[in-house]
Amino acid sequence: MIDRYFEDYVPGVTYDCGSVAVTEAEIVEFARRYDPQDFHADPAVAANGPFGGLIASGWHTASLMMRLYADHYLSTVSSLGSPGVDELRWPRPVRPGAVLRLRAIVTEARRSRSKPDRGLVRTRVELVDGGGEIVFSASLLNFILVRPG
Repeated sequence: MIDRYFEDYVPGVTYDCGSVAVTEAEIVEFARRYDPQDFHADPAVAANGPFGGLIASGWHTASLMMRLYADHYLSTVSSLGSPGVDELRWPRPVRPGAVLRLRAIVTEARRSRSKPDRGLVRTRVELVDGGGEIVFSASLLNFILVRPG
């Protein structure tokens, strides 16, 4: 983890935030617990379903993104949470065996007018599969502390 502060999130900068492999077991486990649609939770039924096989829940994909985002982009010394997410998209299905890489692009950074000890950072995140296709994207907004002193 790099200890970044508001000043370090410069619009236009792109960060490589690591990768994660997606397994069939994890897809099924997540789906059975949180999104029990057959094309996520039952490989046998999914084989004859609308996607021609098992695919990860979009919420599972979002969770994988969040883990990479927290581990490689947000700083434990300055992150103050988020008021929300915009433009959440799943343009392509994620299948077992996929390796997804997260890139984070700072699109906006502005100081808070009401709380001068922090700023708001907007980041476009994209999970990209091994073929270079975007499988998840969103615009995230975070409150980030300015550098002390």
